Amino acid sequence: MPAVTKPAHAKGDFFVDYEDKKFEDVKAAPGEKALVTFHTVAFEGSIGLVNLLQATRLKRKGFDTSILLYGPGVTLGVLRGFPKLGDEPFPGAQNFGNQIEKFMSEGGKVYCCRFALQMLYGHGEPSLIPGIVPISPLDVLDIILLHRKDNAFILNTWTL
Repeated sequence: MPAVTKPAHAKGDFFVDYEDKKFEDVKAAPGEKALVTFHTVAFEGSIGLVNLLQATRLKRKGFDTSILLYGPGVTLGVLRGFPKLGDEPFPGAQNFGNQIEKFMSEGGKVYCCRFALQMLYGHGEPSLIPGIVPISPLDVLDIILLHRKDNAFILNTWTL
């Protein structure tokens, strides 16, 4: 049987060269826009959180960045907590709300479809994280088309 001769991994060890960047750090030109759409259910996978982080990164790169929550994506924007709203019963339980709040605090805009909010998920506008702008279901396509007309970068998030 072969002997293990390497020391056990320890906290703080590196497995990869995380400083080796192959591509230039792209920044937005003045006036460039980005839109990140979410048609995904909160807590049903990692894509909702990953692309919230991407939206924040786009904002920090200088893009005038907006988030669109529609369909099941509205579940990312509702107030949560247990036993009270805002409470975090376990680490990470508020990751969506915390990331959306951070994005908005840095100047990002978040829009939420009223139809999906009420009809599909039974919430009203008071259920939204403060700062999220409720929009008509007729605005869902128009915000995408307006960003397309402006040659914006559009990142679509779908899991359903």
